Amino acid sequence: MDFGLTTDQQDIQRTARDLLASRATPARVREHGDAMTVDVELWSELAGLGWPGIAVAEENGGQGLGAIELAILCEELGRVVAPVPFLPSVLAATLIEHAGSDAQKAKWLPGLASGELTGAAGEAGVIPGALGADVVVVLDDGSAAIAGEAGEAVETIDPTRLAARVEAGGEELPGDVPAAIDRAAVAVAAELVGVCDRALEMTLEYVKDRKQFGTPVGAFQAVSHKCAEMLLETEKARSAVAFASWAADADPSGLPEAAAMAKALASDSGRFVTATAIQLHGGVGFTWEADLHWLFKRAQVDAMLLGDAKHHRARLAKLVAARAVAAAA
Repeated sequence: MDFGLTTDQQDIQRTARDLLASRATPARVREHGDAMTVDVELWSELAGLGWPGIAVAEENGGQGLGAIELAILCEELGRVVAPVPFLPSVLAATLIEHAGSDAQKAKWLPGLASGELTGAAGEAGVIPGALGADVVVVLDDGSAAIAGEAGEAVETIDPTRLAARVEAGGEELPGDVPAAIDRAAVAVAAELVGVCDRALEMTLEYVKDRKQFGTPVGAFQAVSHKCAEMLLETEKARSAVAFASWAADADPSGLPEAAAMAKALASDSGRFVTATAIQLHGGVGFTWEADLHWLFKRAQVDAMLLGDAKHHRARLAKLVAARAVAAAA
């Protein structure tokens, strides 16, 4: 089975990376992160390109592409830690489209797909991206509801994604909520892959340039082994996300296991890779001026969003056990 990107998907990836390299520079991310503001100019540009609705069906106002294309954009935006409400909005759109009623879809999806509205989704409590969002889908013990409105602002470790406290309850989504959460979890995992990829890239650049005793530190065995571990963790998460993205549209029956595996791996990899990147940057890595901190902070929040690694490993174990019992019956 070939999980390589098609020509069209490669074009999406290349276009996204080129655009974000010039629009979401580290200086611009730091400017908005320090001020705890959304990059409205960048968000408007991404909305004009149709990015928020890339995986929303055409009849609901979107571009009608799939989970793979959405994962590509999530990964690229994760690489630059873009201070825009893309991921929170697509999580809300995903849950509403795949578990909402016809009336809920008609009310919210066109605006979310166009970027005119912003959204957020997460477990009841502190939800990243909920502050100022037009629609918040709050999850509570396997159910999902469109909340009335977000509560007070909450300052989290990641100031590029404005959070608010949201209580459980509201207008329930009547559809298949677990399946919709699986699709949303894959999108979060994809963003974590982008975070890992950029942290690895920055670390390799540093250890090739930084010298001790006239030798690049990357030549030292302890450093090179750590870089190899970072690469392994990044590629494990990337492979799992690629499979889960494919399953979302091509094999929905296999999505629960694939999504649980992808989110568990990506959550662990995000934390490990970004923490190791800071360590391998030496003293400069521990200063607040280091751009790596934005990746580290995003990884901490994403690792918990829609279930941490422990939650998804336990869920995966139950799904595999249930499949084994069914096969033996």
